[in-house]
Amino acid sequence: MQRPQLLVPPLRTHVDPKKPEFRANREAMLEKLSKIDELLDEAAAGGGPAAFERLAKRGKLPVRERVALALDPDSPFLELSGLAAYGSNYTVGGGSLLGIGVIAGVECVIFANDASVVGGALTPHVAKKWMRAIKIARDNRIPYVSFVESAGADLRVRTDGKKGQSAASTGGTLQHFAESGRFFYEMIELSKLEIPTVCVVFGSSTAGGAYQPGMSDYNVLIKKQSMIYLAGPPLVKMATGEESDHETLGGAQMHTDVSGLGEYLAEDERDAVRMCREIVSHLNWRKPGPGPAFDAAPPLHDPEELLGLVEPELRRPVDVREVIARIADGSRFEEFKARYGPTLVCGWASIHGYLVGVLGNNGPLDPESAEKAAHFIQLNNQIDVPLVFLQNLTGFNVGKDFEEAGIIKKGSQMINAVTNSTVPHLTVIFGASYGAGTYAMSGRAFNNRFTFIWPSAKIAVMGPKQIAGVMSIVRRGQAARKGIEFDEEADAKIVEMVEAIQEKGSLALAATSAVSDDGILDPRDTRTVLGLCLSVVRNTPIEGAPNYGVFRL
Repeated sequence: MQRPQLLVPPLRTHVDPKKPEFRANREAMLEKLSKIDELLDEAAAGGGPAAFERLAKRGKLPVRERVALALDPDSPFLELSGLAAYGSNYTVGGGSLLGIGVIAGVECVIFANDASVVGGALTPHVAKKWMRAIKIARDNRIPYVSFVESAGADLRVRTDGKKGQSAASTGGTLQHFAESGRFFYEMIELSKLEIPTVCVVFGSSTAGGAYQPGMSDYNVLIKKQSMIYLAGPPLVKMATGEESDHETLGGAQMHTDVSGLGEYLAEDERDAVRMCREIVSHLNWRKPGPGPAFDAAPPLHDPEELLGLVEPELRRPVDVREVIARIADGSRFEEFKARYGPTLVCGWASIHGYLVGVLGNNGPLDPESAEKAAHFIQLNNQIDVPLVFLQNLTGFNVGKDFEEAGIIKKGSQMINAVTNSTVPHLTVIFGASYGAGTYAMSGRAFNNRFTFIWPSAKIAVMGPKQIAGVMSIVRRGQAARKGIEFDEEADAKIVEMVEAIQEKGSLALAATSAVSDDGILDPRDTRTVLGLCLSVVRNTPIEGAPNYGVFRL
């Protein structure tokens, strides 16, 4: 039976791929993507060939092979935060693998330590990815599968985040430790919420790492390979004088035969992954709602053209309808209030058959566009439809006229609507994401389910030129108040330096390194990734907000 389509004609396009500007934008985007591909290869290489060879001699598989074996054949794996730690002193990828994949027909979040990187130790970036994994499982109600092989906390990390000095030798260690442990709280909460947690222990799981299997619903251990203990033989010797070895103290067979910590004893890694798949297959996991309702026809306009839409410096505007036309089913889009508040485009589309409300920027938010957004968000909550936010804005418009028109009041209405909305939010930042506009367009801080960015994205409190200019004005004012001569030449150098620093800090790679999003997308993959996420969010009932807080009208 043919599924219905939205009863609107396809969007028209005004893109001309032959124009010099388009070709220049495309080349710049491809150059960025080439750099990102190199970094992803670096992340996949983990600790390098020597580390892989050392693991192979012990009969261990690379972390990505473990995950690949767990997934259903020919099913997708959506890797998240793959470039964590880029530009830091840590290995790109952060020493762990995070993503969503299908195991035994069930969408699961998978978090895996990469033992080729400092023994799978818990670095700051691993910690961020681990917390993100648990949040994804919680928000979307999907099983949490962990592949554990971790030496525990990275003791090389100082409390100020620097490497090369033991945490035990620095001040503030007590405070640092006292704030830790939220991972375990969140894992227990998953089970309390009836979200299954499955743990496969591939190697050492020591100290705090021992609580990962200790707080999981199901544990698979590997004979003569898995080791779980609060303190290894050296620490036990120091603490108690007791002589022990790894197997008798915390080996897989002891934990399955004696302590009862393990439910399943595998012969090797492949056997362990098989058992993991069997566990997921018996979870009786079902999505509460219907599947896609609309025809998932590909866009009428070529997604390849997404590469040439955005100028690297973000100086030229982009009609967000051109983006929508290349991610929506059949390029069909029913626009809402098209003539009012035109700097924000709102309307309905379907993506891979899933109906969504779309909000996309065509300039800064003004009072009318903010008011329109609040109205549109409420409508989608009324009919239980997820929202997709396409960000490219410099924030809210400022100035006397906008203040008198109620930019604060109406902007707050929009942020109120975003905050109280309970349908899933998916956010893609394809251009600028500055100031409070980031919040109003459902940025990461506003509990959206997923946030992705294009290589062209820039994220900051304001544009680099504006930041540098504001600071210059402040310095000029200070000089005037003190009655001293203002040094124009020195100020120009400071402005140039600040602008360069702010520009570098706003770039997509800087943002994704800090795990402030779920990863950088090839623009051509936007539709596919949104489709995967729209499937994942349907593991929870899609229900709009029953009420809102007070709107300042």
